[in-house]
Amino acid sequence: MLYGPSKKLARISLLLLLLNIDTTMKNYLLGAALFATLFLCYCNPQETATAPVKAKKLIDRKKPVAAISYHYEQGKRWVNDHKGDTAFLRLVATINRADVKHIAAMDSILVPSDSIADMAYYLPFPVTVEAIKEIDKIIFFSYATQAFAAYENGEMIYTGATNMGRKKDPTPTGLFYTNWKAETTTSTFNDEWELKWNFNIENKLGVGWHQYEMPGYPASHSCLRLMEEDAKYLYEWAHQWELDKKEAVILKGTPVIVFGNYDFEGVKPWSALAANPRALDISAATIPGIVSTYLPQIIAEQDKRNKRTVEDGM
Repeated sequence: MLYGPSKKLARISLLLLLLNIDTTMKNYLLGAALFATLFLCYCNPQETATAPVKAKKLIDRKKPVAAISYHYEQGKRWVNDHKGDTAFLRLVATINRADVKHIAAMDSILVPSDSIADMAYYLPFPVTVEAIKEIDKIIFFSYATQAFAAYENGEMIYTGATNMGRKKDPTPTGLFYTNWKAETTTSTFNDEWELKWNFNIENKLGVGWHQYEMPGYPASHSCLRLMEEDAKYLYEWAHQWELDKKEAVILKGTPVIVFGNYDFEGVKPWSALAANPRALDISAATIPGIVSTYLPQIIAEQDKRNKRTVEDGM
């Protein structure tokens, strides 16, 4: 793809080819055009790496037919009654921040009145956040609600449940970037634990997301546990870092913000949904306050990656 002066040179060359000019004169004019192009590139280097304008991602979301409410059911009985409905099982497991195996062992589980809507309508994060539309990709993990959401230019493209670090081994909060990943790896805490779709976000501490058992509360040794389908999606969607030959970081991966606090002494936060279905909502108006401190750094790192992408495509 051509940008700025390079495009101008191509246009001049094509014009000369179309004109009936003798070879000597044509070579002279082409040489002059090349010199002018090089001079313009030197004086205006930013013109050579202009990223194309990105179209806003349009997502067709299936909305609930009525306001969603929640009620309690006995875990094992409900799971047995819905064994053939994989989508409903996954939805209810997500609402209870657990995998299907663990909701079957619970005395009571939350069940929604409507099971046909997109996952986004059962979890706390807003579907659109105008304040982060300049960020190409970003992932948020909420400690308080044990949920995550991935966004592209302000539009949620994926969301799900998580089980983060237990009280003894809390997940660190703040801004991180995805770095290395492995489809299967072994836990540094216990070498008998196999972790699928592992994507590291804090290299020195060994913190990352991966698939592992989700009992329905923060239970990890500081990592971000996910259901396998969710872990695999983020694994394939997020960028890895790029290193040089000396293993110094050239480009960071996708930004990840972990925020909030979990009340380890209280009841599970999602229990409040039975009385108030919107009890855990994270409004679009709160996201700017979470991102603002980190925004300049996120954009700077993003610009580096976009510049590399443009240069590689030239």
